[in-house]
Amino acid sequence: MSALFGAVRPSAVFIALKRILPSSVRTCSRQADFPKNRAPPSLFFFSQEHKGCTSLSQTVGSSAEQALHPEDSAEALQLAGRLHEAAAAYQIRLASTPNDPRTLSNYGGLLNASSRFDDAYIVLTRSIALDPTQPDAWSNLGNTLLHLARYDDAIAAYRNCLQRNPAHALALSNLGLLLDHRGAHELAQKFHQVAIQLSPDNVHTRTNYAISLLAQGDYVAGFREYEWRWTTHSSRSYGMTVPQWKGEDFPGRTLMIHTEGGFGDMIQFSRFIPLAAQRGGHVIVRARKELLTLLRQSFPEQQFFSEDDVVPPHDLQCPVLSLPFALSTTLTTIPGAGGFLHADAQKTSFWHQMFHQDDAANGARPDPLRVGLVWAGAPHPEIQAAELADRRRSTDLATFAPLARTDANILFYSLQIGEKSWQARTPPTGMHLVDHTPLLHDFSDTAALVNALDLVIAVDTSTAHVAAGLGKPVWMLSRYDQCWRWLSGRTDSPWYDSLRIYQQAVPLDWSDPIRHIVADLQVLAAPHRRPPA
Repeated sequence: MSALFGAVRPSAVFIALKRILPSSVRTCSRQADFPKNRAPPSLFFFSQEHKGCTSLSQTVGSSAEQALHPEDSAEALQLAGRLHEAAAAYQIRLASTPNDPRTLSNYGGLLNASSRFDDAYIVLTRSIALDPTQPDAWSNLGNTLLHLARYDDAIAAYRNCLQRNPAHALALSNLGLLLDHRGAHELAQKFHQVAIQLSPDNVHTRTNYAISLLAQGDYVAGFREYEWRWTTHSSRSYGMTVPQWKGEDFPGRTLMIHTEGGFGDMIQFSRFIPLAAQRGGHVIVRARKELLTLLRQSFPEQQFFSEDDVVPPHDLQCPVLSLPFALSTTLTTIPGAGGFLHADAQKTSFWHQMFHQDDAANGARPDPLRVGLVWAGAPHPEIQAAELADRRRSTDLATFAPLARTDANILFYSLQIGEKSWQARTPPTGMHLVDHTPLLHDFSDTAALVNALDLVIAVDTSTAHVAAGLGKPVWMLSRYDQCWRWLSGRTDSPWYDSLRIYQQAVPLDWSDPIRHIVADLQVLAAPHRRPPA
C-alpha cells in the first residue's frame, strides 16, 4: 500500500461524509433508502466525461480475479468486456434464480456500463431490498444515481457502501467524482487520495484524482497524475513504440506529437507545439485531415501530416494532451491566450462578400450584428464516456429561441455540423438564421467564416475552440459538471482571453445560461437595435 497520503483512516472518511450529506438523507443509513412499495421516481440523464468505476461483487481487473469465475459465466464475460453476451447470461440465470441479490448487483453494474441507468436503478434497488448488506450493490447504485444527477441519493448510497466496507476504493473514488461534479474539489480530493492509497495502480481512480486537481487549477500535480491514463494497453493501442517525450532537450532527434481526444482537444493544445519545438531537434505533428489546413496556416514552421499517411521515422513521441505535463505548465504560463490560430485571408474575404447577399436575402439593415451559433457537439456513440458527456453538453436550436427576442438587428449564422445540423432549416420564430455549412469542408473553412463574424455563441465543442483560438468573442454554454479545463467558479478562462463561460446552475437545465446570455446580448446589440416601426 502506498504511503503517499498517509494512513487510511475510515473515521476521517465518515467525518467527511457527514459534511456533505444532508441530515434528511443521513437518517437512512442501515437500510435501502428507496422504499420497496414506491415506484421509482422519474429519472433523467447525467454522467461524467472521464471514466467512473463500476464494481462487481468481486474486484474487477486482473487475470487472477477473472479466474475466480468460470470461463463462460456472466461475470467472466463482463470482466472481458463482452457486455452483450454477459447481459444474456445474467438474464438466463435470473430467469431461474430471480432473487439472487449478488447476480442482480452484478447485472446492475453491467447495465450502468451499457448506459441503461433507468434499468440499472430498478435492478439494483431490488438487489438491495433482498440483501442490504452488500457493499458492491450500494456502490453500483451510487454510480447509477451519480449518472442520473441525483447527487444526495448517490451520496447516501456511497455512504451505505462505505459503512459496510470503509476500504471500498471504487466507492471512495466515485464519491470524489460526485463532489467534483459539484465543484467541491478540496473535499473530493480527500476521497480520491484514500482510494489511491487503497488501490494505487488503478488507472481510473488515478485519472479521477487528476481531473479533480486540474479542475481546481493545480496543473503541475494534475497533469503529472493525468499521465496514469497511459497504461501499457492504451499505449500500445496508440502505437507508442518509442519513448514518450517528458520535456527534455532533444537535439538531433525527431519528436512526433500526435492527436489525442477530439478535435477541440487538438485545437486547444496545439498552442504548445512551438514551445516543444524550442527544445531542439525536429518536430512532426500527426493530426486528423480535417485540421491539417488550419494547423499548417497557424503554425507554418511546423510539419504536419495526416493520420491517414504513413508515420515518418521518429525517436520520441508525445500525445498532445501530455504537452502541458512535459512543459511544466501552470495557470500563469499557458501560452496563446490572446489567440494562436490564423484564418485564411482569402477565405475570410469571401465571407465578407457573401454577407452582402445575406443582408439582402434576410431584409437586414446595414451593419447587422453577426452571431454564429452551435448547439450540439459530436455524439461519439462508440465511446461511452464521450457519448454521456455529449448528452450533457449538447442541446437543440430551440433552446436558443430567446436570443431572437432582442428586437435588435441581428443576423444569426449556423455553425452546426453533424447530426443536429438539420435543425437550422426550421429556426425558432423570429430568428433570422443563415446556414452556409454546406460550404464548410474543413476547419480552415470554419475558421474563415468565424473570423468574419462578430460573436460566436456555442456549447462546449470544437468550434468554440476555433473561435476563441482566433481571438474572436465566444460566449460558451457549459454544463453543470463542466469540463476540468474551464475551472470551477469562473466565467473567464486562462486558456482564452475572449471566452466568457455561462455554466448551468442546475444539471441539464439551460434556462439560466440562456437568460444571462440574452441580457448580455441586449447590451452588445444595442447599437444595432431596430428603429421603432
